[in-house]
Amino acid sequence: MEPLSAANTQFSLKLFKKISGGNTSGNVFYSPISISSALAMVSLGAKENTAAQMFEVVSHNLNFTNPPKPHAATPASHQQALKPQIACGVKGQHEPSMTQQTQKFELPPGLKKSPAQPAPGQKTEDQIHSSFNKLMSELKKPGAPYVLSLANRLYGEQSYQFVEKFLSDAKRYYEAGLEEVDFKKNSDAARVDINKWVEKNTQGKIKDLVPQGTIDAMTRLVLVNAIYFEGNWEEKFPKDATRDGQFKLNKTQTKPMNSQVLELPYVGKNLSMLIILPNEIQDETTGLQKLEKALTYEKLMEWTRPEVMHQQEVEVSLPRFKMEETYDMKSLLISMGMEDVFDGQKVNLSGMSPNNDLVVTKVIHKAFVEVNEEGTEAAVANGIVMEGCSLWIPPVFNADHPFLFFIRHNRTKSILFYGRFCSP
Repeated sequence: MEPLSAANTQFSLKLFKKISGGNTSGNVFYSPISISSALAMVSLGAKENTAAQMFEVVSHNLNFTNPPKPHAATPASHQQALKPQIACGVKGQHEPSMTQQTQKFELPPGLKKSPAQPAPGQKTEDQIHSSFNKLMSELKKPGAPYVLSLANRLYGEQSYQFVEKFLSDAKRYYEAGLEEVDFKKNSDAARVDINKWVEKNTQGKIKDLVPQGTIDAMTRLVLVNAIYFEGNWEEKFPKDATRDGQFKLNKTQTKPMNSQVLELPYVGKNLSMLIILPNEIQDETTGLQKLEKALTYEKLMEWTRPEVMHQQEVEVSLPRFKMEETYDMKSLLISMGMEDVFDGQKVNLSGMSPNNDLVVTKVIHKAFVEVNEEGTEAAVANGIVMEGCSLWIPPVFNADHPFLFFIRHNRTKSILFYGRFCSP
């Protein structure tokens, strides 16, 4: 699972830059593991250049046997409406409360992982799908001291013929069964059924994932992916210490760049929330622009490895907040290099349809998170402290200005959720 976790982190950071590129001062929240697993499920039916582009975006060729490189696209007229459609649904608006929580506690040392190894001689594509399957099994271990629901489902037109191997592989690797529906004659009823399933599998937190007009009589397949997480802090914030406080949005003074990283473990220490906080606001907007531009996979791994994280009692002030964000992923994925799967003249999904007459028309992602004194509730449908530039650790971690955060599965170092909190 180590190559997959590395690839997922790379994907998460690259996607964050795409999402936040046109909005440097807004809230961001999404689940990279949810998006990448949904795309990997689509790739089960992709061939040739379509598959190569998808594997490159999802895997980044990190420690996997090199998949085929996508060749240059050839010009063609765009007539996507001529092909039946696939819509991929993977889940806002923000109303965070700015009440702060303060607590003192002992921060535990980091946990080391023991990555699973792929089978010798296994093809790259199979390694990726097997790794996703192992990761999902690891996350859903019985008896875990947190609630983490991961669910996949295929909704297929009842009169349409799908390649049996695609259906069996989707079930084998992603536990995604096929639900036959009548898109041709009653597409809106099918849409309502899909939304009900998502709402149920996210404990009611994600409603109306598929909006009206997304599905019509030309739709042949909808792939739905839902993730729900609820975890309590290992050391809860006392409610009697909760108070109103100010949240700084703009520059008050300029100092040399420096950042802190805080890890807040959930009960059982299987998962943690990590917060990256600039020591001071550095610019005229969110105070994070320098940090975001400088943040790379290598730096993130260096800042959060157990060897440089020190156990120490720290007084933490963290805002209570709630976020719900929705993204149309199509343009983002195209900008990352996944072009052919959306182009009716270039797409090759012959591994899904014997007639090779399918094209992806939409990828929707909707995510919800709430952080309070008890812990975190997140749906899609993570202390240890260190300095960014030195080993000195301040006794106070006061998140009263914009910060990055992510929820991580500690043993595999997989990022389940990634966010930026800027706007109270």
